[in-house]
Amino acid sequence: MSVPFFRPSIGENEVLAAIEVLRSGWLTTGRKCQEFEQNFAEFLGGGVEAIAVNSATAGLHLAAEACGIGPGDEVLVPTLTFTASAAVFQHLGAEPVLVDVDPVTLTIDLADAARRLTPRCKAIVPVHFGGWPCDLDAIGAFAREHGLKVIEDAAHALPAHRHGRLIGAWDTDACVFSFYANKTITTGEGGMLVTRNPEIARRARIMRTHGLDRDAFDRFNRVGASWSYDIVAPGFKYNLTDLAAAIGVEQLRRVHEFQQGRQAIAEYYLQSLAGLPLDLPPPAPGNGLHSWHLFPIRVHAGARRSRDELIGRLGDAGIGVSVHYRPLHQMSFWRGRPGAAGEFPHADRYFEGALTLPLFPTMTREEADQVISLLHDELG
Repeated sequence: MSVPFFRPSIGENEVLAAIEVLRSGWLTTGRKCQEFEQNFAEFLGGGVEAIAVNSATAGLHLAAEACGIGPGDEVLVPTLTFTASAAVFQHLGAEPVLVDVDPVTLTIDLADAARRLTPRCKAIVPVHFGGWPCDLDAIGAFAREHGLKVIEDAAHALPAHRHGRLIGAWDTDACVFSFYANKTITTGEGGMLVTRNPEIARRARIMRTHGLDRDAFDRFNRVGASWSYDIVAPGFKYNLTDLAAAIGVEQLRRVHEFQQGRQAIAEYYLQSLAGLPLDLPPPAPGNGLHSWHLFPIRVHAGARRSRDELIGRLGDAGIGVSVHYRPLHQMSFWRGRPGAAGEFPHADRYFEGALTLPLFPTMTREEADQVISLLHDELG
């Protein structure tokens, strides 16, 4: 690829941190993981607790379980998201209720959510799509009115904020970040569950490691006590390793540097692509910050090239692109779920022309110009 869809930003400090753990004699969840959790909680502020996990999917599952979501419950989830946002509730016996999205921000449409509410609904899952910070004031008011838990899918959202308040530090029940390879910071695979509720935090810590009442680091660092533990719940295997956490500690130090790199390219795209038959992503709301994890566009139906034709032209030119996302209600599994046969006009319209352009912190103007030039040649 002359311009990859994404290129990770791994520096010498991350390499040295990983080597230090490899030489330490302790690779799994331990002191580095504790350091990462503490640093992450301090970064967000607001009195949150942070629980490191091996994926954002694991974090969402733990959050849902700790919030008491179970059989017979329903949960409002936007249809324009990755399947994990909904699937974790299915694993608990609950039923995700898919909801259309706002046509501009591509985040959950509260008016449509209200139409799909039933007495069985127990939670709502705002997804900060592409890194655009959801209106958590409005979502919080909606949740209070209807007695719902709020579990944020913030996989795209670090370090986005709204009114100067970082996503993750709001008064929601739980918020989950992703550190997958192409996210705004990375540990290769990994995630973080944050909450201001000490009971949710306590339950998530227990459930992330088999339901043990003591983690391995505590057990094996006390002489003669490694065997002494109790199983208090049928938990999962969701803990993060120290090797991954060491990379995360260094990546977190650079989170604003990464955001500024992505924002510079995003602003260049917004300026350079204006006037083409495209819907461009909205900038951050007033007094807010967009993390710019993604740069999703929508090719207009009347454009010279269709979305699929444009993907082919970009690929031929060695430019990596993607699509985020095919709506869940169009997927084979979710098509058969209750409510998925309803109308989702905004998500459907977006997906018909959806295309995500390459965007990463070290992307150069020259690389962006290759993308921009091709789009002008094909659509101008």
